[in-house]
Amino acid sequence: MKTKTRESEYKPLLFTTTLRNPERLKWFLGVLKDYDGKVLDDQLAEEISGEVIRVGLYKPTNISAIVKKKIEAKEPLSNAEVKKSLEDNPQNHKEAGFSKGWASRFDTWFKIAKELGFVYYKNGEKIRFSDIGLKLVDNEHPEFEQQAFLNAFIKYQSNSPFRRVLNENVPLILLLSVINKINADKELNGTGISKLELPLVIFWKDNDAEKLYKLIKKIRKEHGYTPSWEVIVDICVNQIMNDDFKKFNPKSIMVDYPDEFIRKMRLTGLISLRGAGRFIDINRNEQTKVDYALATYSDYKKYTTEESYFEYMSTVDKNLISFVAKPLSISERDAFLAKWIGVYPWNRIKDEMLNLAKKKLTKDDVLKYLSNPVRLEFLVSLAIKSKFPNVRVIPNYPYDDEGLPTSTAGGVGDKGDIECFEDVKGILVEVTMSEGRMQTMMEVWPISRHLGQFQKGTKDSMCYFVAPSIFKDSVMQINYVKEKENLSILPKTIEEFLTHIENRNTLYCT
Repeated sequence: MKTKTRESEYKPLLFTTTLRNPERLKWFLGVLKDYDGKVLDDQLAEEISGEVIRVGLYKPTNISAIVKKKIEAKEPLSNAEVKKSLEDNPQNHKEAGFSKGWASRFDTWFKIAKELGFVYYKNGEKIRFSDIGLKLVDNEHPEFEQQAFLNAFIKYQSNSPFRRVLNENVPLILLLSVINKINADKELNGTGISKLELPLVIFWKDNDAEKLYKLIKKIRKEHGYTPSWEVIVDICVNQIMNDDFKKFNPKSIMVDYPDEFIRKMRLTGLISLRGAGRFIDINRNEQTKVDYALATYSDYKKYTTEESYFEYMSTVDKNLISFVAKPLSISERDAFLAKWIGVYPWNRIKDEMLNLAKKKLTKDDVLKYLSNPVRLEFLVSLAIKSKFPNVRVIPNYPYDDEGLPTSTAGGVGDKGDIECFEDVKGILVEVTMSEGRMQTMMEVWPISRHLGQFQKGTKDSMCYFVAPSIFKDSVMQINYVKEKENLSILPKTIEEFLTHIENRNTLYCT
């Protein structure tokens, strides 16, 4: 009997929560990249699922104590352990086009990457990475990550062929257009859009930014800048959706959906947070990109097949990514560090870094919108400047107009993450959230190259390597680099680094 296809309906914008953190998507794709060009079938999908388990990106429920210990230690599993993990954890899961089980679990993990134009796959066809997908997994150039997400979200259509959704707009373009209209209205004080107003964008049925802007203006006249949850939920469900969709938990509408939306949109570098995270605005440092995006993508073609939509999404808009934000001077960077140290004193910085070390969620209304790798670079920069105010601290991450990082440092010109100068001595600080085999594969060789380049300008130099945990193979590589290239790299867990700088008078250490 043929399964009845579910009809399309109006829905709020909700990206998959299977891969909530963008760094996890990159790591999952790092596993899949080894299969680029291979024909996908259920057996290969299960094999790839096993590799995801092997490197600790997915932890099955039914595993032995030995396997659990290896996963916690970030050690890769043996072939026999992977095989048993697959056998002992049959997946009661079915996705269209894939057999029930691990093959369907594979599709659940990777379908968002297909929808964003990073990799195309179909049962019986070759796995095919796009150029922008290859940029995303390029560990030598982390700045490509922002380019990849910018290219994806500036085009992303709410009613793509991948979704049975009737809402018809490009959410990021709708958001930018509404913010532009709000900021141009002198009666609205140029505040951008309130987080409490974001559900209106998420539920909006079409691309009529003018109508949405007028609705927000009306709400502000009647309820100010802090309307109650009941007011917004009622408008979303009864006015926008005409009460023709199921009731959601108010917390989902007012907190969960906006939080996810902000996290994803900040990956583009176009969005700034204002008012301690209460308002979302255009990053004025990227106004040229915003203007280009609105002029180019406000009118768009609709696609009827997944493959034609993928081809559109995966095409790199070289004009869009060619615009470069104005570089900041050293004094401007210092001013931003001083500003945020005023917001986050040492104990707050320390607590938030320990949250990252322990994989705990932050409750901070600004930090929660920074992905974990970006947050770690930001907090380490603040920690060093807080403890060593006379050290010149130069983070190399890109900034928004509030001084918050929009992505991790790009490695442009073989520069490291954070450059510090203490009198005539140089200290390079490299940070990562990757652990286990991923850490060894992705980090140590680029770090040695960055330090070698850094040493050319500052002869008396050393490097800290900071991560939630330090994998034993990474230590072996670091020792090899020290012996062969005479480069001093000091690995520290986040907790060790905090203790280290708390108990020292100087940052430089050999």
